Amino acid sequence: MTKVSKAALIRAAAVVGVVVLAGCSKEPEELPVSFSKDVMPVLQKHCSECHLSGGVGEVASGLDLSSYESTMKGTKFGAIVRPGDSTSSTLSILTEGRADPSINMPHGDRPPLSKEETGIIAKWINQGAENN
Repeated sequence: MTKVSKAALIRAAAVVGVVVLAGCSKEPEELPVSFSKDVMPVLQKHCSECHLSGGVGEVASGLDLSSYESTMKGTKFGAIVRPGDSTSSTLSILTEGRADPSINMPHGDRPPLSKEETGIIAKWINQGAENN
């Protein structure tokens, strides 16, 4: 049987420790956000009252949030979703309260979206704003 030096044992333990810690520090994979299961319920809860075909918001801006296709079409002023970039997507800016208070959504006495709800929208946009 061969003798193993104390230094070799310490080096081996250090390597094992680094490998174990590297595995522990790995970020968990982010689950994909689904438009139909995650985003659409938020839009229906907070936006559909005004932003559906013929609604006050749709008449004023051209924005109909009743489907993926109409959401991606945006307003008469342009797109509200920039896939992969929630920071500059108008949908995130307005629902997160980062715009002028007079145009933040939803308007009036309607409660704002929660952090969780705005996070769902932002993640969906950052993940590519897919029709899933």
